[in-house]
Amino acid sequence: MKKKMLTVSILLASTCSLSLLSTTAIAHVHQNTSLESAITSDFRQAKNTTRDEYRHPEQTLTFFDIQPSDTVIELWPGGGWYAEIIAPYLADKGQYIAGNFDTNPADEKARNGYRPKAGKSFEKWLEDNSAKLGSASTVTFDPPAYYVMGADNSADAVLTFRNLHNWAMKGYLEPVFDSAYKVLKPGGIFGIVEHRSNPGMDVKTGYMSQAEVIKLAEKVGFTLVASSEINANAKDTKDYPKGVWTLPPRLALDEQDKQKYLAIGESDRMTLKFIKK
Repeated sequence: MKKKMLTVSILLASTCSLSLLSTTAIAHVHQNTSLESAITSDFRQAKNTTRDEYRHPEQTLTFFDIQPSDTVIELWPGGGWYAEIIAPYLADKGQYIAGNFDTNPADEKARNGYRPKAGKSFEKWLEDNSAKLGSASTVTFDPPAYYVMGADNSADAVLTFRNLHNWAMKGYLEPVFDSAYKVLKPGGIFGIVEHRSNPGMDVKTGYMSQAEVIKLAEKVGFTLVASSEINANAKDTKDYPKGVWTLPPRLALDEQDKQKYLAIGESDRMTLKFIKK
């Protein structure tokens, strides 16, 4: 009888151990649904991961305090470099929204341009990968026709990576900032990464004045929380024949002095974190 009771006790202990092991394993899997795992995932394209040394996605998104339960709007995601990270990271508990190009503009000439094609390509990517990306979606954000990013006070964060110069050159930057302010919840984050100019540089070079960006954001109501040198590059002299596009990844001069520009690397960038109070 004692032997039988001992056997039952061992079985119960084993069952408890297995249960504990199972719980630990589940917790471990849950913990792996993290920013780090999204960045190291095979889901990302190899051509994108090679640029991590310049774009520092983990440090940048951590600096912006992006949480897995957030609703995040990324403006003009382009080929989806950051979307490959942020959308899977938010898939379980949050939501990724791309402020995408107008894919069917009224103007016939515009319909055949780069932006509608890029917008359609991005929408197809979202559709093809819906199982991985949860409720990821798009909103048409294409100044000057479309500025509204969503309902007022609905987003936890609005992020933009290397886009400010495009809007500044067209005179759209202030209404873009104003739209970002409106869509954010109180306490929401406006995160900016942009090519950083030397004093007196023309925006047509693709570089922007950090002081002017801060001034404009504060004008529409944002408060600067912090700036970071995560994406700085002291090798960037910013005096190139074709502006910032001379550097990688664009390499606008093709083979001319290619190794020189590859050695410099990608541009020197400001990284700014604003809050809507």
